[in-house]
Amino acid sequence: MAAAPRPGPNRPGLRLRGLDPYVAALAGTVLLAALLPATGRTAHAAELACDLAVGLLFFLYGARLSARETLAGLRHLRLHGLVLACTFVLFPLLGLASAALTPRPLTEQLQTGVLFLCLVPSTVQSSVALTGAARGNVPAAICAGTYSSLAGLLLTPLLAAWLLGAHTTLSADGLLRIGVQLLAPFLLGQALRPRIGSFLARHKRLLTPVDRGSILLVVYTAFSAAVAQGIWSMTTPTALLGLLAVLLVLLAATLGFARLGAHLLGLDRASGIAAVLCGSQKSLANGLPMATVLFGPQAGLLVLPLMVYHQLQLIAGTLLAGRWSRAPDTSGEESPTPLAGIEADPAGRPDAAPETTPAPVVTMSAGAAPDGSSG
Repeated sequence: MAAAPRPGPNRPGLRLRGLDPYVAALAGTVLLAALLPATGRTAHAAELACDLAVGLLFFLYGARLSARETLAGLRHLRLHGLVLACTFVLFPLLGLASAALTPRPLTEQLQTGVLFLCLVPSTVQSSVALTGAARGNVPAAICAGTYSSLAGLLLTPLLAAWLLGAHTTLSADGLLRIGVQLLAPFLLGQALRPRIGSFLARHKRLLTPVDRGSILLVVYTAFSAAVAQGIWSMTTPTALLGLLAVLLVLLAATLGFARLGAHLLGLDRASGIAAVLCGSQKSLANGLPMATVLFGPQAGLLVLPLMVYHQLQLIAGTLLAGRWSRAPDTSGEESPTPLAGIEADPAGRPDAAPETTPAPVVTMSAGAAPDGSSG
């Protein structure tokens, strides 16, 4: 029997591994909070540590972000406009529609969590990993995720205050807290990047546990507070099944819209892949810290839709990337063809990464970003 062909430089492959340790750690953290929630002085110490961890996360985001590379990506204006429209226009509209069309069996908190999910920016790391595996435009995916994250620092709190109203703690003091806890560390990281950027780049593997550990701490603190408030009495198995159905419809709708938008805008195949994958993703790393600032002790159950959607988007993205990576390779064509059907109408990819660059291996958590961040 002939050996199966191995992925080569001109045909990157996609290997789907088992459950990633980080995904298992997230589930274990929720279980730990359910069995041993932080209470009393321990809860106060956990909240303080959580605030410091969130500040550290956004400091590292700022220190890793290259302003030169970000500005260089502006040439893909149609792609970035489509991703931003999906993230901050389409998603909120779908969230409002889900609240109007499915008031039951979702509980009020789960429905609020779905709407908050729709306001969170796109992610960089999983978008980049999946785009690379699908032989899409990786540089454009990096910039699209970066622009979305930057816009989310401003738009997510403002949209949450407008659409969620009384569910948030956003006020003048809340805006000040967002500025101090999220924006100030980010700007400080940007200011110090010339001094520490090269150090962070050299030691990005060592910093990955810091990123992921910070997110796990945020999850533990939020769910501990939720357990103390009686989270399990606030929902039912029927509500959880309803939540899963709503999230699946939400994911399918955004994938379809992004694909149609890429075709209407005449994006080439590689850029269309980047637009579809970036436009349908939501960032756990950005969303969880923002939830703790916006919702305070009420954040526990409200972030459950985001955590579930995060896993669904990885599963769907991995399947799509595998399908697109097996499409015939016609990268030798000189002119790109508009995206009529991503998997059925492959065309040239002049703006994509060189064909000699191997595609990243995708796990169920989609790995880490090029800068070593997670979520």
